[in-house]
Amino acid sequence: MNTDGRYLRLTVLSIVGFGLMLPIFLGFWQTGRAAFGLFPALGRDTLSLAPWRELVMLPGFGTSLKLTLVTGVSATVLSLLLATGFCAAVHSRVTPGAGARMLTPFLAIPHAALAVGLAFVLAPSGWIARGLAPFVGWDRPPDLATVNDTWGLALIVGLMIKEVPFLLLVILSALTQIPVAKHVSAGRALGYGRGVVWIKIIMPQVWPMIRLPVWVVLAYALSVVDVAMILGPSNPPTLAVAITRWFNAPDPGQIVPASAGAILQVLIIALGIAVFMLGERLMRRIGRWWLRRGGRGLSTEPGLHLASVITVILMAIGMLAMLSLLIWSLAWRWPFPQFLPESWSLRSWLNSASGWQHALSNTVFLAITTTMLSVALAIAWLEGEDRARRGRAAWAEALIYLPLVIPQIGFLYGLNIAFLKIGISGDMTAVIWAQALFVFPYVMIALSDPWRALNRRTLDSAAALGAGPFKRLVKIKLPILLRPILTATAIGVAVSVAQYLPTLFMGAGRIATLTTEAVTLSSGSDRRVTGVYAALQIMLPFVAYLAAFLIPAFRHCNRRDLTGATQT
Repeated sequence: MNTDGRYLRLTVLSIVGFGLMLPIFLGFWQTGRAAFGLFPALGRDTLSLAPWRELVMLPGFGTSLKLTLVTGVSATVLSLLLATGFCAAVHSRVTPGAGARMLTPFLAIPHAALAVGLAFVLAPSGWIARGLAPFVGWDRPPDLATVNDTWGLALIVGLMIKEVPFLLLVILSALTQIPVAKHVSAGRALGYGRGVVWIKIIMPQVWPMIRLPVWVVLAYALSVVDVAMILGPSNPPTLAVAITRWFNAPDPGQIVPASAGAILQVLIIALGIAVFMLGERLMRRIGRWWLRRGGRGLSTEPGLHLASVITVILMAIGMLAMLSLLIWSLAWRWPFPQFLPESWSLRSWLNSASGWQHALSNTVFLAITTTMLSVALAIAWLEGEDRARRGRAAWAEALIYLPLVIPQIGFLYGLNIAFLKIGISGDMTAVIWAQALFVFPYVMIALSDPWRALNRRTLDSAAALGAGPFKRLVKIKLPILLRPILTATAIGVAVSVAQYLPTLFMGAGRIATLTTEAVTLSSGSDRRVTGVYAALQIMLPFVAYLAAFLIPAFRHCNRRDLTGATQT
């Protein structure tokens, strides 16, 4: 093993372990102590199950738990079914590159901004109701609970609009690794329908490659806070929202049952993943029996068409949500049932009292700082692997995905206590540190595959000409990988802009960002001001993605093959 590479690898692993992973375990430790009765600040210094009994006795706990399970599992399962059906229907007509470009707007928009836009579209006075008003004779908003409904249907729709495109991209990427066209042709020649071929032949090969992303979707859907605060039921809310309220309650005694609820949230996600694993084993047995039986099965074409139609409708609603943010930020008078504003104005943008300039500057600073640190760390990690001539170990893969499959509410409050003890709670440093816990995994995942796909013969040629490791990195790898690096940077910016709980807890309510302000304003403030904040939330990731596209195009305008990672 190269000594230089070994030291670089150990240095990066130490930074990741002590800087990113240790805070997570430290946060869980602090939260876990409070969850089992050890909270000296409140005079509780003995282990007990009293916090759990207090949790169960809190008003609305049972309903919150039910809502969490119904909305989280439903959104995940429905998103997976729709993404699979849509891929089966259109895969032969959509390339992975075209699919990525089509899905970029949905992947770039922060969850909270999309939720605010959906509230504008789905509300009784929203765009859909305004469009239907002339046909059904409405002259005032209907008395319907289309947002914040008690069953969480609006929350499920909001989660699906974000997660279906993500799963589509993941599945399309996985399909590039198997001969789909040959499998479909062979299956059709044997008399199987297109959908049956996908169920029996293609998806069993795809599932191992998308298992972890599905778990990430499940974990997020079961523990989401910002989207649930905007679209979900409010009294009682989902469990994650209820825990956040208990942590921030005026009564400090609520912290103890809230800590128990945070640990329960972790257990719910672990149970959900376990159920998915058991379901996978059950489906494997059923699938083998079905394959041995040899039946051609019923036609699945209606199901594929239905999945395609629903997916297109969800994307259309998502596009309306994005457009509605800009329109509401420019609207001045917009009475119901008019489809477009009666008058327009820039007052919401020009009014300094709304405070969006300060929130914007904080958001930009956090996004740039956190993303640059994460990209530098990811490059150092991958370069260390190259110099040490060792690939990523399974435990390293687990380290990368760990922050994505555990609920933020489970450890952020405990981590805030630790930051408070070392004197950085409420400081910009604490927020950067907390955001990096989630930005780095996404940057690492986005950059690792293009980095490993780099043609090694180019590097060997440079080494034969006398170029050392550092010169090969600066002169060969970084220029060739400019597009993937900038794409990973854009993803990091989008993730940073979207962070709500890390900013809320670590900033101690003193650091305002576009996301924290948009979530607060969505509960009943002026829609025009809310539209300004949410529109800016969308603009920042789009600017980052646009730069990731234009800079390589300009820089490599006379180098046709430098469009990312070259294939071996």
